Amino acid sequence: MKKRKIVVASSGASGVNLGLKIIQLLPESVEKHFIMTENSEKVLVHEMSNVTAHNNKNIAASVASGSFGVDAMIIAPCSMNTLAKIACGISDNLITRCAAVVIKEQKKLILAPREMPFSAINLENMHKLASLGIIIAPPVMAYYSKQQTLDEMENFLIGKWFDLLNIENSLYKRWQIEES
Repeated sequence: MKKRKIVVASSGASGVNLGLKIIQLLPESVEKHFIMTENSEKVLVHEMSNVTAHNNKNIAASVASGSFGVDAMIIAPCSMNTLAKIACGISDNLITRCAAVVIKEQKKLILAPREMPFSAINLENMHKLASLGIIIAPPVMAYYSKQQTLDEMENFLIGKWFDLLNIENSLYKRWQIEES
């Protein structure tokens, strides 16, 4: 069976740990590719294995080609700058180039915008992308799973994103109606 190829990218500094944690929690059955800034790359090289790391400046990387066969991409966190570039078709770095390829190949793209509040321009860009089938899934907490720690909160978010990628997980407590 062919391994699914999933690209995880992080744009912006705040919340980059979410992208790194997604890579850590993806099952071994997934071929993992991570696009990052220089600082993230230093952490990844020292702390993780079984991950192909790509420099964001290298727009000729394998994941920038439709023939490479990426199955899905998630950008978590996704800065408003990256989201706006994707909405306008600007492919000036590997993250935005890979996103453009995922869109043209009609594969699943999930964007996790992290800045708030959203301006009218941000919302317009999100609406444009959502109308193209891109999933806008900001890191929004739900309180029914009663997270107590930052780790549990991150697991909830990543579990929800994995659900969108059709990756089985038990990273969070799912909604249940307590029967009396």
